[in-house]
Amino acid sequence: MKIGIFGGSFDPVHKEHVRLAKEAIKGLCLDKLIVVPAGVPPHKQGKRLAPAQDRLAMCRIAFADVDKAEISDYEIAQGGASYTYLTCDHFSRLYPTAQLFLLVGTDMFWDFFHWKNPDEILSRARLAVCRRAEGVENIEKQQKAFFLRFARMFEVIPYNGEAVSSTEIRVRSVLGMDYSDLVPVGIGEYIRTHGLYSLPPIQQGLSLEKPKRAEHSRRVCLMATENAARLGVDEGKALVASALHDVAKNLPADDERLQGFVPPADVPPPVLHQYTGAYVLEHTFSVTDEDILNAVRYHTSGRAGMSALEKLVYLSDMLEEGRSFPRIEELRGLFYEDIDECLYRCLKYQIEYLHEKQTGMYPLTVQAYEYYKKISEQKKGGKRESL
Repeated sequence: MKIGIFGGSFDPVHKEHVRLAKEAIKGLCLDKLIVVPAGVPPHKQGKRLAPAQDRLAMCRIAFADVDKAEISDYEIAQGGASYTYLTCDHFSRLYPTAQLFLLVGTDMFWDFFHWKNPDEILSRARLAVCRRAEGVENIEKQQKAFFLRFARMFEVIPYNGEAVSSTEIRVRSVLGMDYSDLVPVGIGEYIRTHGLYSLPPIQQGLSLEKPKRAEHSRRVCLMATENAARLGVDEGKALVASALHDVAKNLPADDERLQGFVPPADVPPPVLHQYTGAYVLEHTFSVTDEDILNAVRYHTSGRAGMSALEKLVYLSDMLEEGRSFPRIEELRGLFYEDIDECLYRCLKYQIEYLHEKQTGMYPLTVQAYEYYKKISEQKKGGKRESL
């Protein structure tokens, strides 16, 4: 008997989860596929998750029509952090004569080397990796690296899936955007009915912006939240700061929300909204987290010594997919390679642009440029290359 184990937070379950399940059942000739929503994934402890029972219920809806698939509440019922080695041990005891396969996507595959007790996992189940769009050559390299570490090979599930993430669905929901094309039938209705992934203050904040500006803010938010975990930034903080970074952009100076606001001295008009935005977040939306406030407060000018959240919002604002200017693709590439180098190059581009337009330089931007230029030079041994 062949049994697959498909774990994850499923927060929420999306259509590619279901497609992967179907391909795994077919490709591995499974007799049963057990879908196991996590209680609290170890890598997401402390993060905002939908209630476990809601994630369990959504899985039951999503996989209801998948032949040979069943939903298990094992990890949720255990409580606390969910470790895969314990789950594999549980099902190996439950099905002692079965051949177990543990399904993982390529996004999780390289992390597997750092999971808790990976050798114990492999003593009970064979790893089955979803290939997605990776080429054969890349899979061969992965097999070699895997064999060198674990002295065994992994199975490959041929599956050319689309780029869908649960993060994007959560963000779209918070922003009031349509996500029906990303989830199985019935999941969107469940999310709306149970009020999952809803933050009314964000939609209220976006309503203060003109439609074109609000669309920009949504794109910034999608980019920031998709990259938050990669940069060690809390997703909730990234969500609020990026979605509302331009919250005061379209407010007139005499708006009641700005009563009591005193701007810093000599702020250029194009920069002023970063300060009014932080003021509105604090005084209208009761945001007290200084990191969030600073991410909004300096998202246009930048500053020396920015936090990871500040860098994320600044760069997402500049590089979101709706932007178009010379060498933006090069800068977007750097965003995924070296965040400080990307920040330096973006500040350099910003200063060159302001110089070309004969616009005065805001001191904070100059200071930020010099700060990250120095970091760049130190990394490269004092050698500079032109943008």
